[in-house]
Amino acid sequence: MPHTLLLAEPRGFCAGVVRAIDVLNAVLDREPPPVYAFHEIVHNRHVVESFRARGAVFVDALAEVPNGARIVFSAHGVSPAVVAEARARKLRIIDATCPLVTKVHLETRKAARDGFDILLVGHHGHDEVTGTLGEAPDRTTIVDTPADLDTLTRGPGGGERPVFVVTQTTLSVEDTAGVIDAIRARYPAAEVRNDICYATTNRQLAVRTIAQRADLVLVVGSANSSNSVRLREVAASTGTPAYRVDGIADIDPAWYDGVGTVGLTAGASVPDELLEPIIADLRARGVTRIEPVVVATETVTFQPPDGLD
Repeated sequence: MPHTLLLAEPRGFCAGVVRAIDVLNAVLDREPPPVYAFHEIVHNRHVVESFRARGAVFVDALAEVPNGARIVFSAHGVSPAVVAEARARKLRIIDATCPLVTKVHLETRKAARDGFDILLVGHHGHDEVTGTLGEAPDRTTIVDTPADLDTLTRGPGGGERPVFVVTQTTLSVEDTAGVIDAIRARYPAAEVRNDICYATTNRQLAVRTIAQRADLVLVVGSANSSNSVRLREVAASTGTPAYRVDGIADIDPAWYDGVGTVGLTAGASVPDELLEPIIADLRARGVTRIEPVVVATETVTFQPPDGLD
């Protein structure tokens, strides 16, 4: 049975998630429900359900929001078209977009204004990618894998314009490097901005480090959390069995058979309270040694957005 637990550090909440959660908490503390949020404030089932219990209503279309109501934009960002619609409906906006996502929006907008075609490296349908795409939809092509480049001719727009590359902030560092290498081979003069954020990079390095020493890795995070899914993939790429779980209820005790060392981490939208029952259960199963594995110390904080007193 397990005797050692390796705890990845950093793990769990990043600065952008803390900011978004603090924003919605503040609004719910000050205003009567319902308070509307465009998309889930962060991609974690536990966090979202706790906000729903307090009167938050998460919507995927502004048509679901009454005119003049409060609307909070999620950490993943929204397109300019959504902002324009919200203003036209006189919704009272508070934008909780992570500042590092906002940076990608600004890069994309400027590149389009400067005459570039844009390759957006990211996952089709992800909220962050959808928002960034909206900055310059006529000039932007999403590239998920190198194979997506095969459909392009003479530049993303089919013309001879120069190429500018931005990325989703929560991608696999290793996989993205491969996609960018393929883009450089296809468009040697492309200007590339690798926008994978510090929190994603640090958590992937930490999970890789513990996976190299563990017999089993558990990643706490929801299925729609890109960074949590990537953490499990990174761990599994070392050859160590790795599972993503929403919480302790998803763990099959049979996974622990023959396992001496367990690695544990969490995605950037996961509160530490979801790890506490797992740690307690592992202690009950025989773990006597808990070792924090520190690969970086994070000190980043973000100021609250406009609209909060």
